[in-house]
Amino acid sequence: MPPNILFAFADDWGRYASAYRPFEGENAINALIDTPNFDRIAEEGVLFRNAFVPAPSCTPCRSSILSGQYFWQTGLGAILQGAVWDETIPTYPLILEQNGYHIGYTYKVWSPGRTMNAPYGAERTRYEPAGRLYSRFSHVATERASELGIEGAKEMLLEETRQNFDAFLDARPAGKPFCYWWGPTNTHRTWERGSGKALWGLEPDDLKGRLPAFLPDVHDIREDVNDYLGECLAVDAGLGVLIERLEAIGELDNTLIVVSGDHGIPGFPRAKCNLYNIGCEVALAARWPERIPSARVVDDFVNLMDLAPTFLDAAGVDIPDSMTARSLLPVLESDRSGQVEAERTAVVTGRERHNVMARDGMPYPMRAIRTRDFLYIHNFEPDRWPVGDPRGLDDPNAEAPSWDSLLASSRPAYSDMDGGPTKAWMIHHRADEDVQPLFEIGFGKRPREELYDLRVDPHYMNNVATNPDYEQARTDLANELMDLLRENDDPRLVESPCRFEQAPYAGPLAGDELQEEIERLTNLGLSALISKVKGE
Repeated sequence: MPPNILFAFADDWGRYASAYRPFEGENAINALIDTPNFDRIAEEGVLFRNAFVPAPSCTPCRSSILSGQYFWQTGLGAILQGAVWDETIPTYPLILEQNGYHIGYTYKVWSPGRTMNAPYGAERTRYEPAGRLYSRFSHVATERASELGIEGAKEMLLEETRQNFDAFLDARPAGKPFCYWWGPTNTHRTWERGSGKALWGLEPDDLKGRLPAFLPDVHDIREDVNDYLGECLAVDAGLGVLIERLEAIGELDNTLIVVSGDHGIPGFPRAKCNLYNIGCEVALAARWPERIPSARVVDDFVNLMDLAPTFLDAAGVDIPDSMTARSLLPVLESDRSGQVEAERTAVVTGRERHNVMARDGMPYPMRAIRTRDFLYIHNFEPDRWPVGDPRGLDDPNAEAPSWDSLLASSRPAYSDMDGGPTKAWMIHHRADEDVQPLFEIGFGKRPREELYDLRVDPHYMNNVATNPDYEQARTDLANELMDLLRENDDPRLVESPCRFEQAPYAGPLAGDELQEEIERLTNLGLSALISKVKGE
C-alpha cells in the first residue's frame, strides 16, 4: 500500500524549532524554546538545514508548493490579493486523489485567492467540523483561561485539531491511503500581547542580545518576538496531537510526515515579504521509517516547491512535465548526512506583488539566489519602496499614524509589512539617533543589487555588491540567477512589457476583491483608507 502523507504547514512560521539549536549556538533565539514534536520528526527522520520558500508571501508560495513550479509560472497565483487559480495547472493533491488517495485539509491551504483552497479541491475537501479557533490560539486561550485555566484552554484548542483530524480519518474509504494538509494560521498576525509569557512561560527579556542586528534590542520588540515564539509552541503542540492520533490508529510508521512553514516571521523589517534569510528560511523535517533513515541532518539546499514531486514520487505516481521542481525522495532515502546531492548547492527565491495598497497596486519585483556563503538579491525596480509607500513617513519629522492603527493593520504606512508592536515602535522611534540607521535598512529604498557575505555577515548588514573584492562572486551569482530565470521563463526576463506590470497582475483591486477589502477596512475602523484601496 502506498504511504499516507501528512503535511503540517504553518502560516508565517520561519525556522523556529529547538532541533536547530545545535547549529545556531546557545545565543540564538531557538535556544529559548523546546519543540519536542518537531524535534521527534527530525530525530526519527531527517532535518534540513537549508530549506527555503519559493516566495515569502503566502499565496504565491503555496501556488508553487502545490504545483511544483516556480511561483511566476503559476499565472495569477504569483500574487497575493486578487489571485486566481488556473485549474489547468496540475497540483499534487488532486493528482493523488485521481490515483486513489483520500485527500483533505484543515485550516489554510491556498488563500487569499479565488476560489479559496482551489488547488486542493476547495470546500469539497475541507474538514473542520470542530471549528477554526486554532487560528486565534493566543487570543482564544487568553479569553478562556479564566474559565478553564491556562492548560485547560490550551487543551480545548488542541481538542479542536484532534476532532478535525478524526473527521478526516473517519471519512476515509476502507483501504485507501490518505493525504492530509494541516495548515494552522496562528503564527500569522495578530497574537495576544504578553501571551508568550502568560501561556508558555517564556520571558521576553531572555531575548536580550539574541535578536538579529537589524532590530533594536528593546523590551517592546523582544516581547513581540516572545509572543510569536509562543505561537510556534502552539503549532508544535498541535503537531503532537496529529502524531498521537496516527500512533493510536497504528498508521504512524506508514505515513510520510513533512513539517514546514510558508515563510518567515510577520510584522518585522526584512522578514516576511523579503528575500533575506529571516523571510525565506524555514524549518523542514520529514519522517517515514519505512524509507527514511533516521537521525540525519542534511545540508542540501531545498526549495519547498520540491515537495510536490516528492509526494507524488513517494506515492509511486508519475510526476507531470509541468513540475519544474525536483523530487527529494533520493535525498530522503539516502543514509547520508551533510551534502547528499552534489548539485543542490543553491536555491532561488523571489517576489512580485503582496499587499495591493503598498504601492498603488504596483509590485516590488525581486529575485535572489542563496548559496552556503552568499546571498545575492536583484531588485528590478529600485526606485520603488520595497516595504510599501511611506505615505509621508520618509520625513522623520512627519507625524506617525497612531500606535493602535499600526497594531491593527498594515495599511497606514509601509503596507507590505504586517501591523504589530515592532512596526509601531520603529515608526514612532524612527528619528532616534540609534534607531534611524536600522529604520533605513528595514524600511528604506534599496539598490538594484545586494550581495552579502554570510560567512562574516550572518545578519546581512553590509552590502558588498559594489566592493571590488567581491566582483567575481557578484558576477558569478548574478549570471547563475539570470540563467535560471531565463531557463524557467520568468516574465521579468522573457517578456516586454512584463505581465507583472500590467492589470490584473498590477493596479488597484476591482470587483469582488475591492468590495471585500472595503468591508475589511470598515470592520477595522480604518474607513479613511478606503479611497486608497479604490485608487482614488
